[in-house]
Amino acid sequence: MSNLQKLPLAQLIKTGAIKDRFAQLLGHRSNIFATSIINATKDNPQLQKAEPLSIIQCALVAASLNLEVDKNLGQAWIVPYGQKAQFQIGWKGWVQLALRSGQFSKINVQNVYEGQLKEFNPFTEEIELDHTAKTSDEVVGYFAYFKLVNGYTKSLYWSKEEVEKHGARFSKTFGSKYGVWKTDFDAMARKTVLKNILSNWAPLDVNMQHAAKSDSRVINDAQSMDVDTSDEIFDDAVEVEDTAVIAPNIEEKIDSNFDLPSETAKKAKATKQPNTDPLGAED
Repeated sequence: MSNLQKLPLAQLIKTGAIKDRFAQLLGHRSNIFATSIINATKDNPQLQKAEPLSIIQCALVAASLNLEVDKNLGQAWIVPYGQKAQFQIGWKGWVQLALRSGQFSKINVQNVYEGQLKEFNPFTEEIELDHTAKTSDEVVGYFAYFKLVNGYTKSLYWSKEEVEKHGARFSKTFGSKYGVWKTDFDAMARKTVLKNILSNWAPLDVNMQHAAKSDSRVINDAQSMDVDTSDEIFDDAVEVEDTAVIAPNIEEKIDSNFDLPSETAKKAKATKQPNTDPLGAED
């Protein structure tokens, strides 16, 4: 076991190489981001039991995607999964990634309340909604929609019962009392419907491919995007080929004194070219 794995999170996040990598990814925002990582564990007793290095790996993926892990922002979460941490992207994070790709002219995901849904045909995707016809605050379903800059559109409606069945079947953390499914069901439901429509019908740039691969997974190595596939049940899986390296292997970068790598090692690392051939999402 390396020295890194023995350190508590508060110390681990202050080591030179880790601070340096977050600074490379986030610039002047790195200190604020580090604070948000610590805050993410404060109100979650189960996450406090997770291996600190697995929390850092999740945070590196979030930083490389430029998504905040502050739970109040809803872009991404670090949640407990056994003795490890799991990386999850919120619906707001998916919206951010889609907009940054420059391929979407419109994108939306909304709760549908009792009385608002008049009709939905899943074969033709014809949907009739009346936002003025809400009869109660009870959510009966979730609606997602996008329009690409080339004019292509796609819409999707799932009932609340469909989302619940999907979550129970495919989400590793659906039954956890500390997971987002428990603390903010609507947010996870919107994320699930939006991720489904994007993964299956939208063009995915490199960042969105990385997001699809890492979402709802334990991150073993943020450099190679090695994610835990020992449990094949996970949210709306999308098989995506490894593409550009987005974060370093921390343990390889740090010796027993937590020094930064030598100039020779840096030069050798810089000559390694990533594979950048993308593979689109499967249905």
